[in-house]
Amino acid sequence: MEGKNLTMLTDFYELSMGNGYLKNGLGERTAIFDMFFRKVPDNGGFAIMAGVEQLIEYLKNLEFKDEDIAFLRQKGCDEAFLDYLKNFRFSCDVWAIPEGTPIFPNEPIVVVRGPVIQAQLIETMILLTINHQSLIATKANRIVRAAKGRPVVEFGSRRAQGYDGAIYGARAAYIGGCIGTSCTICEREFNIPAMGTMAHSWIQMFDSELEAFKAYARAYPDNCVLLVDTYNVLKSGVPNAIRTFNEVVVPMGYRPKAIRIDSGDITYLSNVARKMLDEAGFPDCRIMASNSLDEYIIRDILIQGARVDMFGVGERLITSRSEPVFGGVYKLAAIIEGDKIIPKIKLSENVGKITNPGFKQVWRLYDRESGKALADVLTHHDEVIDDTRPYEIFDPDYTWKRKTLVNFRARKLLEPIFINGECVYQSPPLKAIRQYCMEQIDSLWDEVKRFENPHEYYVDLSKPLWDTKNKLLEKYSVV
Repeated sequence: MEGKNLTMLTDFYELSMGNGYLKNGLGERTAIFDMFFRKVPDNGGFAIMAGVEQLIEYLKNLEFKDEDIAFLRQKGCDEAFLDYLKNFRFSCDVWAIPEGTPIFPNEPIVVVRGPVIQAQLIETMILLTINHQSLIATKANRIVRAAKGRPVVEFGSRRAQGYDGAIYGARAAYIGGCIGTSCTICEREFNIPAMGTMAHSWIQMFDSELEAFKAYARAYPDNCVLLVDTYNVLKSGVPNAIRTFNEVVVPMGYRPKAIRIDSGDITYLSNVARKMLDEAGFPDCRIMASNSLDEYIIRDILIQGARVDMFGVGERLITSRSEPVFGGVYKLAAIIEGDKIIPKIKLSENVGKITNPGFKQVWRLYDRESGKALADVLTHHDEVIDDTRPYEIFDPDYTWKRKTLVNFRARKLLEPIFINGECVYQSPPLKAIRQYCMEQIDSLWDEVKRFENPHEYYVDLSKPLWDTKNKLLEKYSVV
């Protein structure tokens, strides 16, 4: 996407509202919008932030071309609005939580401040970019954690929802902990190791499985991974692999890398295959499993004793098949008149859809002794949490639930990305983002990382922010 203009990739009502704002003299009014999400996919305990680098690329390239203006003229936009777009210059301030950070419901993960036309225009792409990559990074990390330290390779390109889904899904999966991808272009673009072995068609092209194995081994003796389930895993696949290792790989001065099982009862087959390989003198030959895997299948087969050393996971990762939508939303939180910030709130019959008003910062509080994350606290943007003194947190809904924290470290999560339309943030290398992600997940208590019924991590409001919200609730509840 680098260098590509996607300005018109926006819901049309953003442009309709922009046209309307200008007609009503509101085009330059400064607004503050928050992106946040309400529910962790798969009922998990946390999600993972991803997609910031691509959001930056999009914002850097905002520009309405002549053909865009001509198209919008046909759609009935006013000439004054078209003139505005013709001279468009992005001038918003943007803050975001860094990629790889664990994130939780109802806290701002992207904040935009600027002219309302501009802040409204970029809603679609903010949501599209962050929602997709955060969804896949979150799913990938669940799968990686289920593998209990065994490497996981993302195998999903052919099942992804389109080209960008394959490419940016692989990027997000790498952030979430996968060691590589089957998607070749991702190594060129992102330096994610591209990995792969053979398809069943390779074996079918030869007169026999053994001939196919030997041909592959002669071509790749230093990285010989053989797919053993084309015909029969235990009666032909593994025996022919062992024969190939003995007759081709070892005589050429190498050791076999792995066999791959892509069907059948992985637990049973891997156990028998492991015994056969060990008895043949190849205890160092790894066993890789693939075939419609997810975190639950991986967890269960490992509990059952499967002798699998690494996993290839495709469709259920790249599409997050079990819950394929990351429900991020983008809501007005405040407007600015002069030097005054006027908080805004959205009410709903559904209590979970009531927003947190105002211009906010997100703080993460860590225990100094264990390094574990204790809670997140939403504050007004200019509040400071003094971590040299005790700090009381409380449940924003059940306010009698309170806890005083001591010996903690406070960290601001939202970092400036754009100031007055100019990018002020340098995205870290992808490998560094992945490492940071692993470190931050280690800072979560194991109870938060459970797949079923995880502990609900505290996301609280500061007392001043809670007061602001409560006043607005009282004000609008009688409207």
